[in-house]
Amino acid sequence: MDLEEFTVSNTPTEGRSGFQKANNRLLDIPVDGTVMVKAGSMVAYTGDMTFTGRSSAEGGITGFVKEAVSGEGTPVMEAEGSGHLYVAEQGKKVQVLDLDRNESLSINGDDVLAFEASIDYEINTIGSLSGIAAGGLTNVYLSGPGEIALTTHGDPIVLKPPVFTDPDATVAWSANLSPSVEMNKKLEIGQTSGESIQMEFTGSDGFVVVQPNEEGSVTQSQNQ
Repeated sequence: MDLEEFTVSNTPTEGRSGFQKANNRLLDIPVDGTVMVKAGSMVAYTGDMTFTGRSSAEGGITGFVKEAVSGEGTPVMEAEGSGHLYVAEQGKKVQVLDLDRNESLSINGDDVLAFEASIDYEINTIGSLSGIAAGGLTNVYLSGPGEIALTTHGDPIVLKPPVFTDPDATVAWSANLSPSVEMNKKLEIGQTSGESIQMEFTGSDGFVVVQPNEEGSVTQSQNQ
């Protein structure tokens, strides 16, 4: 392809409202006011914009548990101004969801990319995981109305409970579910299975989002 063809085919289409995927791994956010995004996720912006880190409940964000309490924390920043903001997270695929006023979702803190200022935001640590996994699992409870964006390694699948999942591969679950933690009951000596901890989701309602990659893995398949 020549230079002109390259620039035309890779130039984002502006003028639309709401969260848009510039491509599968890059989120385009038209900003006219304030939006919350993962700290350090900005790759480019147009117009006039400022960025402010948040470490406690401010600007209508409720229930933010500080890093000292959660053991991990999910650092976010407030982008304010007007223009187009482009955010990404380590080449992971972007998933955009629109939550209604009565809809909520729990998301692994590592996988939250952005959300509108109208979204209520709360961080929790799954206590049963904290004592048996390094740092535990920090999940983010998001309540509508408003748009949110999360990231996944590869294409996710959605499963219905009852189901067991690997904590490192679990991206999100419907807010009506409350997972418990199961330990591998078989004593392993020497070569282990690497599957000593599972999250158990029970009940007949709701769903669980799983990615084809374990977040804590040394090698992550980002090119899927």
